[in-house]
Amino acid sequence: MNNRISFDNTDVAFAHRTNKNLKQANWLFAIMSKPWLVKMAITLTPWAINKKLPVKGLIRSTIFGHFVGGETLEETIPVADKLAKYHVQVILDYGVEGKEGEHNYDHASDEFIRVINFASTQPNIPFMSVKVTGIARFALLEKLDELMHASGEPTLIKRYYAALEQLSTDEKNEWQRVHNRIQKISETAAHSNVGFLIDAEETWIQDPVDALTMLMMDHYNKEKLVIYNTLQLYRHDRLEFLVQSYEAATEHNFLLGAKLVRGAYMEKERNRAVEKGYPSPIQPDKESCDKDYNAAVQFCIDHIDRIGLIVASHNEKSNLLATELLTQKGLPLDHPNVHFSQLYGMSDNITFNLAKAGCSVSKYLPFGPIKEVIPYLMRRAQENTSVGGQTSRELGLIKKEIRRRGE
Repeated sequence: MNNRISFDNTDVAFAHRTNKNLKQANWLFAIMSKPWLVKMAITLTPWAINKKLPVKGLIRSTIFGHFVGGETLEETIPVADKLAKYHVQVILDYGVEGKEGEHNYDHASDEFIRVINFASTQPNIPFMSVKVTGIARFALLEKLDELMHASGEPTLIKRYYAALEQLSTDEKNEWQRVHNRIQKISETAAHSNVGFLIDAEETWIQDPVDALTMLMMDHYNKEKLVIYNTLQLYRHDRLEFLVQSYEAATEHNFLLGAKLVRGAYMEKERNRAVEKGYPSPIQPDKESCDKDYNAAVQFCIDHIDRIGLIVASHNEKSNLLATELLTQKGLPLDHPNVHFSQLYGMSDNITFNLAKAGCSVSKYLPFGPIKEVIPYLMRRAQENTSVGGQTSRELGLIKKEIRRRGE
């Protein structure tokens, strides 16, 4: 592997944290290593917020402060500025969960545009991310997905147009508004020179999201990378989809933006497959997921002249593999089409050591009112409990750095 990068270097990993910060992180991850405590917190925290109990101060000083950039865009500025001192950039995410209703969709769209305009004024924020479920009705996405699957057309875009034809007049008008919102956000991103990352969703609504994203790439990625799709490699069909997306990009002469993640809906996906009686879309085991993820990284770097790659991973081997492949090909670690990213508050050993080695790397930084980002925070807590290896790795590195500092 690349000799210049060691993810065990805690001096580099935690240089941005004070002794007090480090001890707080140690306490937080120790709590998250106890499933019964996390389960209790996941139940009680939303309840306490809804009942307007005085818990916001405690949440702000603990889990919110660790995983979120602030309640407002302006509050993210000092966080972004601090990260910039260590050559770490920011992907902004308006962390509020989508609410149903045309008014809410329009409001969310306006917020996303405000985030892009803000990012364009900041030297350290090259990307922002959006969930299509924030600007589109879930049931409409679900219906489109079903119609696409039933169409029998050979390509994603042909399936998409065939499905659109089967919508009612009201549904067509509703979907046109969704299309217009995405187009307006894409237009703003292209004009502002800010990368627009479209997040992955559940498998049963993903096809229309992929089609919409592909159409936006076809329009806005002709000369530069603006739009990125997100591929969840815990799905067994995504490596093939990556290849198909590249072929479409080659045929239609646009640049493919690919953010590679392992995935976020595994248990939900498996449970639904059992409930509905269809084959699980999830990889049979972790080894298969890792194999496909690393193959996807290799494919992107092999075709880096036409692909913009974001290695959005907390897996040390996958991140090292990307640096190794770049080095083997004689390409710089800060290649303009390659970017690395991890969630804010997690895997600092990866982020800051990559940055120290000269890679283009960022923290995925959500922001929003405490009450509104509670669902995001509860997922982080749950994720760190279920991925036992991740939590123990974080704790071990934090404890190692506390010992190194003699605290």
